[in-house]
Amino acid sequence: MSADVTIVEVSARDGLQNESTLLSTGAKVSLIEQLIDAGVRRLEAVSFVHPKVVPAMADAEAVMEAVPRRDDVSYIGLVLNPRGWARAQAAGVDEVNVVASASEGFAQRNQNSSVEAIIADAEEVIDAVTTAGLPVSITLTTSFGCPFDGEVDPDVVIGLAKRAVRAGAQEIALGDTIGVAVPSQVTSLFTALRAEVGDAVRLRGHFHNTRNTGYANAYAALQAGVRVLDSSAGGIGGCPFAPNATGNIATEDLLYLLHRMGYSTGIDLDKVTGVASFLAGELQHDTPALLGKAGNFPPR
Repeated sequence: MSADVTIVEVSARDGLQNESTLLSTGAKVSLIEQLIDAGVRRLEAVSFVHPKVVPAMADAEAVMEAVPRRDDVSYIGLVLNPRGWARAQAAGVDEVNVVASASEGFAQRNQNSSVEAIIADAEEVIDAVTTAGLPVSITLTTSFGCPFDGEVDPDVVIGLAKRAVRAGAQEIALGDTIGVAVPSQVTSLFTALRAEVGDAVRLRGHFHNTRNTGYANAYAALQAGVRVLDSSAGGIGGCPFAPNATGNIATEDLLYLLHRMGYSTGIDLDKVTGVASFLAGELQHDTPALLGKAGNFPPR
């Protein structure tokens, strides 16, 4: 197994979308610049959704216009449908992440649609992005449980993933949208998914620490061979369409776990802790991450 783990930093998108304080475009760009300085190379920078639905992402185009462009940094734009893809393409994103729900209840609340209609849109977008020559991934939300439907059938998740791969998706992210997964479930689902989609497709984990299992689930994903993990500086974030869906796993806490276990990420943990302090100041509240409170070990 590779000792390299890729972190997809999601604080600028998933982290901010659930906050009552709306950051200015300049503050968002500063956040992204600090993350890049810390060594982050894949960032979910913006989402192209209706501004009335997610006001925190209303300035997506302005953010993308202002961020520093570097050959070694990839900006990911999240889209839900062909309209979102058109905006993302015009804004010049480097990658596209399409989102589809694995449960009917969440599909209705999140996108006012059905699982079938959403995956059909996703297939259309994935094909279009692939034709345009950009990398494209899909995040399957509520892969481990739904706030409205309860348990989610793993076969449904795998079936949706296979459809996305056939459409051209190069990476599949399984999202624990409401933080209900446990390690045995994570290991089982990722192992089954790998057997179905093969080794050519990257697998990625998106975990929330809502019920204090997020880091254990990240470890379980690593044990199942996953080498791409989402996290958010400071542990900020959540989903505005799912009750109590708080707490992305914090980038600095995850880095401590990974680095102490011998994995390489290319990211400076201490600098990310500084980013979390910046976020706390901008948001006017403490962040959930623990590393900044306890300090790195061994101290430098």
